[in-house]
Amino acid sequence: MGALALASLAYGAFALARVRAFARRPIETGAAAPRISVLKPLHGDEPFLEAKLRSFCTQDYPDYEVILGARDADDPALASARAVAAAFPDRVRVVTSDAATPRHANPKANTLAGIVPHATGEIFAIVDSDMRVEPDYLRALAASFADPQVGAVTCLYRGEPLEGLASRVGAMGNHEHFAPSVLVAQALGPLRYCFGATMAVRREVFAAIGGLDVLGMHIADDAMLGELVAAQGLRVHLSRYVVENVVSEAGMRALWQHELRWGRTHRTLRPAGYVGLFLTYPLVLALGALVLAPKRRRALALVAAAAALRVALQRETQRAFGVRSKSSPALIPLRDLFGCAVWAAAFSSRTVRWSHDAFAVARDGTVAPHV
Repeated sequence: MGALALASLAYGAFALARVRAFARRPIETGAAAPRISVLKPLHGDEPFLEAKLRSFCTQDYPDYEVILGARDADDPALASARAVAAAFPDRVRVVTSDAATPRHANPKANTLAGIVPHATGEIFAIVDSDMRVEPDYLRALAASFADPQVGAVTCLYRGEPLEGLASRVGAMGNHEHFAPSVLVAQALGPLRYCFGATMAVRREVFAAIGGLDVLGMHIADDAMLGELVAAQGLRVHLSRYVVENVVSEAGMRALWQHELRWGRTHRTLRPAGYVGLFLTYPLVLALGALVLAPKRRRALALVAAAAALRVALQRETQRAFGVRSKSSPALIPLRDLFGCAVWAAAFSSRTVRWSHDAFAVARDGTVAPHV
């Protein structure tokens, strides 16, 4: 256990260096301004939905449209969408599916099937409903596409919690664990996946990879989009821009189900890489080494080093990713123990819960309703 704790400390030090390097990168800027279609699939009402949608309608960018859509014409999210469309009638369109809309196993792709046919942009920016951005977001995306070898662009995301412990713990996971692990992985090889925070892709590339007919079969449409773009010989670019994920988990049970879906999806798609994720919890491993150690002095030194490193990583990620609601270091043990428990539980099954439905994930990442 001591050797694993030392390896985990090495990971933490490298992650800290990668976060600092990311913070030194300038946000991309450029003169080119291709038309961008912002595509927002909606499902159900959520806190501050209207404000989050409005943030995409006040962009400092000359040529873009925002298309908001839901599968069900009675979806409660449409009330906020229509309010935004009324405020920005020349910029925003609200659409719903009809009987002729193709159906897909992936719920998000199912909603996008009614949205994509209305898009007129050269770039499709598919963004989850719980994201919020500043007015320079689209300029940063457009600048990344100035390189013709870039087929897709994605963004890291920081967490912005609402009230409650679960919301705060979930937000910490976004920028204190997930984002650093991405930066470490990027140092070891080219990026081959996107994130739901931003899946921006050239229109012609989206068509070339098979569009929703292919993505709609997979539970991780964002990861599959990046994989298919890379298979075309194009790059997936990680923007310096960081979007904001408004975390509104109702309780720890809801957060557990949400993160367990991510964990089981990750394990299915990249099983070897998922096994190694336990090294991203240096404090937990150091505490485990302390419990098992015959000589406590050395183990206590490991715990102290892991705690100092973990606090440093928290502070650095808050600075680098522009976190507004900073979390207390006192929550770090809970966050990391919770993450380790999710990691372990992901090995028990390939069934995931998405909204109120259960899905079975096959070894190739394709998905079907769980019976």
